[in-house]
Amino acid sequence: MLGMALAALDGTIVSTAVPQIVADLGGFTVFSWLFSGYLLAVTVTLPVYGKLSDTFGRKPVLITGIALFLLGSILCALAWNMPALIAFRIVQGLGGGAIQGTVQTIAADLYPLKERPKIQAKLSTVWAVSAVAGPAVGGVLATYADWRWIFLINIPVGAVAMWLIAKFLREPGRVREPGSSPVRSRIDWPGALAVFACGGLLLTALVQGGVVWPWLSAPSLTLLAASAVLVVVVVLVERRAAEPILPGWVWRRRTIAAVNVALGMLGLLMVAPMVFLPTYAQSVLGLGPTAAGFVLSIMTLSWPVSAALSQHVYGRIGFRQTAIIGISLATLILLAFPLLPFPGSAWMPALIMLLLGGALGLFQLPLIVGVQSTVGWSERGTATASILFYRQLGQSVGAAVFGAVANATLTDRLSSAPPGLREGLPGDLDAVSHALTDPDSTLGAGAAEYLRRAVDAAVDHVYVGAAAAGFLALLALVLLAPRRFPVLTDPAVDAPLQERGELREQPENKPRGERFR
Repeated sequence: MLGMALAALDGTIVSTAVPQIVADLGGFTVFSWLFSGYLLAVTVTLPVYGKLSDTFGRKPVLITGIALFLLGSILCALAWNMPALIAFRIVQGLGGGAIQGTVQTIAADLYPLKERPKIQAKLSTVWAVSAVAGPAVGGVLATYADWRWIFLINIPVGAVAMWLIAKFLREPGRVREPGSSPVRSRIDWPGALAVFACGGLLLTALVQGGVVWPWLSAPSLTLLAASAVLVVVVVLVERRAAEPILPGWVWRRRTIAAVNVALGMLGLLMVAPMVFLPTYAQSVLGLGPTAAGFVLSIMTLSWPVSAALSQHVYGRIGFRQTAIIGISLATLILLAFPLLPFPGSAWMPALIMLLLGGALGLFQLPLIVGVQSTVGWSERGTATASILFYRQLGQSVGAAVFGAVANATLTDRLSSAPPGLREGLPGDLDAVSHALTDPDSTLGAGAAEYLRRAVDAAVDHVYVGAAAAGFLALLALVLLAPRRFPVLTDPAVDAPLQERGELREQPENKPRGERFR
């Protein structure tokens, strides 16, 4: 949990100090890469670390990840300009990728199926606490100390985490047949490099497209074309590799393939509340940054509670059915957002976020636990990293898609503004939000009201798009996922649960490696 706290606190604590960082180092035009660079490094390294943890064990990978994260934190605190800080944030991200995937895998290694929801719920509380405490801690440090302390505060937390892991984590030994020669593990370095390059170019195109340059500009088209070429290269390299970073079985197994798609859609739909709800709360409802953050963070209160209770549901009706119920509820809740009155009260979106967190806790955790329960130790790191990778990739795609949707809606509203209001109106979502929240803005009452309605319409369209992503996740589970996940049981732990009917997911009695029903 301490290791996970490093990654969980990172985004929330840094975001509050951006004004101080820009004032000290400059680089306003590229400061968004403080977040984009970190996200890129985390996403593209997830599958690499997943395979490495299956090959060398979780403990060395996790300790290496924490060490990299702490090194990046120290370098960030010493940064002398914005390009250096961005580069050191990428170093942090290289460690964050190891932390996020490996912690989830260790939770499945150490706890039997019946107890996994409890530990996963505890890990979820780390994100919940970070969502509330991160902005507060970051604001205090940036205001009363120096922004560099937001990185140095990671050092004691990470040091304690490393000491506890090194001293107390005991992994199960690798079993080798008597008389057999030791197997030398091979690292698929060409595959790792190809995956890193392909993911890096694709995420750069998605993050920068429509923001720094137009979608149909030469940089966007070049990056997208190069990404497509590298996808082919990745497939060719991985098909020939003895121990591929992205093995083909990740997509050949129906359970993992369906969950990859479903959690990819989850990452996409999460962009609506995470990115656009604070803008809605400040621009439409007129809330301050702290109150707007609370409207969003209330979702993190119901999510871990729902996740912890989900075991009572999937223990009776199965992983797939529980996730279907969760995503169906989430889709309906997302569709309720555009029905809110204008301007409305703050409790209305807060209630929607509370309900959405409960629905998504019922959706995500059964899928993660379910996939981890269908593979053995030697495949669990790869399987876990796969589903987390596609969730992160979905988040990047969602930021690009929904950003385009919001700006298209605003452009349409602004172009159709009455002639008396059209002069001097800002041209995109960021400029509109700044004009509405700037106390020195010269907007008149009529123009401000028109802009608020335009922002309201843009965010409504984003939430409709998020509901569409939820519906696609539902289709993936209904059409692709098997009715019962092929759980690999531990006879000493899970057999009594099956006899009592507390564990319903049961595979056929076939040898390992054969297809389960």
